[in-house]
Amino acid sequence: MNVVGKAWRVLREQGPRGLVRRLSKRLNAAPSIRDLPVSWADAIAVDWTKPHPAVEHPLRVEANQVTVAWIMSPPGLGSGGHQNIFRFIKVLEDAGHTVRVYLYGDSEYGPAEVASMVAESSSYPTVAASFERLTDQGVASDVTAIVATSWETAYPSFRDGSPARRFYFVQDFEPWFYPVGSASVLAENTYRFGFTGITAGRWLAEKLRTEYGMPTHHYDFGADPTSYFRTTAGARDEVFFYARPSTDRRGFELGLMALQLVAQQRPDVTINLAGESLRGIEIPFEHVSLSGLSLEQLNTVYNRCATGLVLSLTNMSLLPLELLAAGVIPVVNDAPNNRLVSDNPFIDYVALSPRAVADRMLAILESADLSVNSAAAAASVAASTWDGAAAQFVEAFEGSMRD
Repeated sequence: MNVVGKAWRVLREQGPRGLVRRLSKRLNAAPSIRDLPVSWADAIAVDWTKPHPAVEHPLRVEANQVTVAWIMSPPGLGSGGHQNIFRFIKVLEDAGHTVRVYLYGDSEYGPAEVASMVAESSSYPTVAASFERLTDQGVASDVTAIVATSWETAYPSFRDGSPARRFYFVQDFEPWFYPVGSASVLAENTYRFGFTGITAGRWLAEKLRTEYGMPTHHYDFGADPTSYFRTTAGARDEVFFYARPSTDRRGFELGLMALQLVAQQRPDVTINLAGESLRGIEIPFEHVSLSGLSLEQLNTVYNRCATGLVLSLTNMSLLPLELLAAGVIPVVNDAPNNRLVSDNPFIDYVALSPRAVADRMLAILESADLSVNSAAAAASVAASTWDGAAAQFVEAFEGSMRD
């Protein structure tokens, strides 16, 4: 694939932020200010050492219906983070609130194109939200809540002159996305803005509250039972790996090391790699490379697998619960960022040593109780749907608006 074609694929699958990160790696240099998704003007204008008026004197609204502005970078077709953002936009709309989406940052796609992509993609929920580009004029005057959705969007949220209540929808600890330097500091500083955080899982809520004094609420992860469910009661003899080489926090190389050991000991086992295209990457063992699967196809793959490897070096992935729902035993690196998100007894937490990970996966493959454990694993998340997370989110949002 030529350079333009590769760039287009990354932009389509991961959005503008993913393309920026990939280009930075290709240049073998730490990101410079020009490469960052936040504008120089926004970064230099924010003095977080002085409380924002909307934080110091928070707007309180008793009304059951409010207008909420979500500020986000333009989403990509395969952007899991954006898909989750729109999941909770839909939650607020279902609760009776009005949502406006404001797109921040340079993009060749305008609001109309983004709205069409979201409406036409089965990966995104159907929303009634309007779409517009964020300008220096800021959000509309009737907006009573502003939600920043990533660190770069926290800066224009801070600069906006609106008295609207400030929220921060935090899905990961974004300073760790960068080497120590300007980018990591700019990202970390956003947790000191005083915004009310609603985080993906308990680990982030505790980290941001204890280390940065940020007021936080969290929602628990869920799995969609209509997309992920157990269909195979018999033998399972395959392995799944969530493989994302462009995302350092997913431990791609460490995963390959463990799977190479699995392949050496059990060459008969099919190893499925899915997450993004692996074209041009040399994988040191026989495998099946999967990309572009529909949810139905992905669930079919899951139901052939005994175990799935999901490494998360920052916040936990959504995949372990999805794997459980399909009867797969997930192997996840043992760390507070994962255990504080889910303590499900069927998640196999293991020290992040390639040999230890491989041994655990081999033990699952060879377990005489695999079928029984598979059924119990699926049953353990039957009640862990997104409905519970939706209720937690609405309670946190509406409670904060009245507080």
